[in-house]
Amino acid sequence: MDQHNPLIPDVTSSGIPLTQVYGPADLPPGPPPPPGTSPYLRGAYPGMYRTKPWRIFQLSGFGNPEDEGARIRFLLEHGETGFIMEHDRNTADHLYDPDHPDVVARREDVGLVGSVILSLEDYETVLDGIDIARVYAHPGGGVVQHAPFTLACYWNVARRRGIPLEDLSGTSQADFFLTYLGCIPKQQVPTDAGLRLNLDTIEFCLEHMPHWVPVSIAGYNGADSGLNAFQELGAVMANAVEYLDGIRRRGSCDLTAAAAGVAGVNFRTSMDLFEDVAKLRAARVFWAELLERRYGISDPKAQRLRIHALTAGSQMTYQQPLNNIVRGTVMALAGVLGGTQSLGVSGYDEAVSIPSEHAHQMSLRIQQILQNEVGLTGVIDPLGGSYYVESLTRELLERGWGFLEDLLEEGGFLATLDSGWMHARADDNQTGVIRQTDSGERHVVGVTMATGDVSEFQIDGFEGTSDAWERGMMRLEQLRQRRDGRRHARAMADLEAACRSSANIMPVMMEAVAADATLGDIGDVFRSVFGDWESPIHF
Repeated sequence: MDQHNPLIPDVTSSGIPLTQVYGPADLPPGPPPPPGTSPYLRGAYPGMYRTKPWRIFQLSGFGNPEDEGARIRFLLEHGETGFIMEHDRNTADHLYDPDHPDVVARREDVGLVGSVILSLEDYETVLDGIDIARVYAHPGGGVVQHAPFTLACYWNVARRRGIPLEDLSGTSQADFFLTYLGCIPKQQVPTDAGLRLNLDTIEFCLEHMPHWVPVSIAGYNGADSGLNAFQELGAVMANAVEYLDGIRRRGSCDLTAAAAGVAGVNFRTSMDLFEDVAKLRAARVFWAELLERRYGISDPKAQRLRIHALTAGSQMTYQQPLNNIVRGTVMALAGVLGGTQSLGVSGYDEAVSIPSEHAHQMSLRIQQILQNEVGLTGVIDPLGGSYYVESLTRELLERGWGFLEDLLEEGGFLATLDSGWMHARADDNQTGVIRQTDSGERHVVGVTMATGDVSEFQIDGFEGTSDAWERGMMRLEQLRQRRDGRRHARAMADLEAACRSSANIMPVMMEAVAADATLGDIGDVFRSVFGDWESPIHF
């Protein structure tokens, strides 16, 4: 009998038991559907990468608006095919202006993890020299309460350039996972108010912006907060249920069209390559089945899930940081083999800072090498028919459905955020990973094993710009002095009235930012009308 090697796992990262060899008996019954046909197991499009390469889509932002604009242009010049803006977490997550006492107290941190963007003018600065009529964009607003402001700013830039909103293509995010589960800020709107804001955005986009994805459910943020692969699947679908049930209750727009709008999600890919390949394949089937079973929607466009994959920043290490180039490549490979439509790769310096220019370039090069040198684009769903991958895909799908049912029994996605139930699931998983790492059961090269490093390469950490808070204060003061006070006051009153009514807030939000409302102005209205979320986690 072969002696068991303790370095070889007996289960996947999600705890699914592994057998030594898989065979024909592990295949699901019946022939698989062709690529590009429901339920899209083998890919979202018939030709996949042979006819439509995945979009190279890197997150970027730091310092001042000029810094963010320069980095986006750098990435576009070096091969990025879409861009994602990152906003300063100190101001954006809370909807605070730089003069808010909590921001002043942490002014040295401002601009280190995103750009300080306070107004429509700042958006114009970031986007200067970028042809937003041609480039696919994600204009930031990853946090639910932040998204209406960022979208209104971006869309107003388009209007000022004479670009019709119906011609714009891009993605909103407005994510619940990040700040309600993973990185809880001091102040944010309650979950029911966040749902209302996202439903307003969905309705607005369905009416005015046919090429814009109104929300993007961020499974990545759930996974990097501790959810395992099948929990990530189930939680993403539970979030979608909140949106579709909400639209159905409103009765204001076609549910099938809304489903097509909601069908833009992102998932994390990690170091368990085959499980993550199977997860993306299972996600497409899960979505098609969910629409059919719960809503009776069989429209192929609505059933076609659009996936953006991001590599796990949490699995990058500060020890031996060049190893992270390999990790980024493996995780990107999982996304590609799983059939993602767009991809972002974490920088090799992720564990130390936001990406340096060189790390960002390496993330682009990883994707370009995968697209052009490895032969990945010639065959559609190259792992389709693998005994192991097909078995794992089916297992993740079944477990994902089970987790969705658990969520619904607990009252639904938002209820599990309010109660702390979701946090407990994520914490259990994170604690388990830490315990396995500390005990030596989980192996991380350069951290728990192979720790001798002959390289003299060091990462000092990207420091960005040291004047982001000061320059943000200067722009804020100048804007307040220069703006039309009457127009601003009228727009803010209209926004508050819309928030207190059942009216869609996006038209008045567009006017508010056009009247030079700042990030903090919008936050003051939201806090006044909606109040603050009561976190189930206490520190």
